[in-house]
Amino acid sequence: MSFHSFYQRASSLFKAYPSTSKILLLSTFSGGGGVLVYSDSNPLKRILHADATLDSDGNPIRKKKVVVLGSGWSGYSFLSYLNNPNYDVQVVSPRNFFLFTPLLPSVTNGTVEARSIVEPIRGLMRKKGFEYKEAECVKIDASNKKIHCRSKEGSSLKGTTEFDMDYDILILAVGAKPNTFNTPGVEEHAYFLKEAEDALNIRHSVIDCFERASLPNLTEEERKKILHFVVVGGGPTGVEFSAELHDFLVQDVAKIYPKVQEFTKITLLEAGDHILNMFDKRITAFAEEKFQRDGIDLKTGSMVVGVTADEISTKERETGKIVSEPYGMVVWSTGIGSRPVIKDFMQQIGQGQRRVLATDEWLRVEGCDGVYALGDTATINQRRVMEDIAAIFNKADKGNTGTLKKKDFNSVVKDICQRYPQVELYLKKNKLKNIANLLKSANGEDTQVNIEKFKQALSEVDSQMKNLPATAQVASQQGKYLAKCFNKMEKCEKKPEGPLRFRGEGRHRFQPFRYRHFGSFAPLGGEQTAAELPGDWVSIGHSSQWLWYSVYASKLVSWRTRMLVISDWTRRFVFGRDSSSI
Repeated sequence: MSFHSFYQRASSLFKAYPSTSKILLLSTFSGGGGVLVYSDSNPLKRILHADATLDSDGNPIRKKKVVVLGSGWSGYSFLSYLNNPNYDVQVVSPRNFFLFTPLLPSVTNGTVEARSIVEPIRGLMRKKGFEYKEAECVKIDASNKKIHCRSKEGSSLKGTTEFDMDYDILILAVGAKPNTFNTPGVEEHAYFLKEAEDALNIRHSVIDCFERASLPNLTEEERKKILHFVVVGGGPTGVEFSAELHDFLVQDVAKIYPKVQEFTKITLLEAGDHILNMFDKRITAFAEEKFQRDGIDLKTGSMVVGVTADEISTKERETGKIVSEPYGMVVWSTGIGSRPVIKDFMQQIGQGQRRVLATDEWLRVEGCDGVYALGDTATINQRRVMEDIAAIFNKADKGNTGTLKKKDFNSVVKDICQRYPQVELYLKKNKLKNIANLLKSANGEDTQVNIEKFKQALSEVDSQMKNLPATAQVASQQGKYLAKCFNKMEKCEKKPEGPLRFRGEGRHRFQPFRYRHFGSFAPLGGEQTAAELPGDWVSIGHSSQWLWYSVYASKLVSWRTRMLVISDWTRRFVFGRDSSSI
């Protein structure tokens, strides 16, 4: 680089960042070498090289600052797939690792060690050139595009550090917190199963219960109380934890604590009619039957109304009677709720009346510019067909005749199913091949239909709208989708981003996010697992357990964690579970 070229680049930088005052330039021009710029100011901490990116006027191009909050499934997936060098990515999260949450129940009884299912994110940050700050966002200032952060509580350092960060684009991937439904005593006396620390606390508490029950001079009633484990919530987490705990009691406790095994009891409380109600009915029936055979006390239609240090109280739906019984440990897994920072943010942007943050199909937060939300943090607010029924009809009616024939849908049917996924679900449920068949079934014959008959045919379609489940699958796919959008953002700037063709001219930049379900597993203990796979395929038994092992091992995010988890499984088969209280 010539001195004249260097001078032009340096001048451009100084104009772009006038606040820069303390600059030390060490330059060598031998062999076409570059120029190193050392600065104590933020904008110029990087190296100024001969091939630095400049615009047509010779000014340095400012990278957009993307701030990602969270290092869970959606945040880690977004960071892993983001490869666009035109973004300055900053990550803020109170934990410096990614946690493979589906294996948390296995940590509670020593089947898998906690460190085996966590992946430090510093390695990914170094590989991608991103920056990470271990802190928690406590407030979002959307109007000024700033966030207020606080260092992680419980740090070994005295006091906390607070700082502000500005952003151009904000990615909300902070996940959710357990939902207690304001039930008295839950926060104080129950255990949750959301983080690695929760699983370790449960593991310590289980071992502690058996050690206390083994002490002399205790009555049978006291031992029964100490060894009564109550699980609240019949969803996948509650069911899997109950199954893992039962395996521990049968396979390990019988050998380690033979004198107290007879006093153990597991109670699973579910407010609904069945456990695993989001699964196929065949799986639900098998799970309930197996739990009854295993001696797990399954109580459906029982809603918890209070928890004290010694008793848990439930209300029976059929009789309305309040029943209280003593317990040794309570694990709460009844659902999720928004974190305080998200609730405050929702109030700012006019979503305060909603239960959860709402985004459009492109994962953009409604009512706020430059903010995206992923995973359990938000839900997609799908647009209803009936809201756009006139626009759909007019687009299909190219001849402005006021009526539609079967062939009129050929140009828009793909867009309709893509923009409104509930249409495809409705057609599949009613075994209709296409929208033309839907019109035919509504009209009674394959003739022309006017807009009123068109509305009648599609009137029940919106009833098929469903919110996406709060699962790792959904969060991971959303992170990957958004990263791919960001990777090609500049190439698509001139194309409109918004609804499909029947509501505007030309294609939009990106297809809306569509979740693809790859199946669900429900481990039921005893080396038996229920699997619900695409194509309405249900598998239950030992073969599904080995499929579960294979899928979960493949979904771990690194070879390090795969090897650790597989070695933990092998250790458990050979030596049993670790019963130490460490």
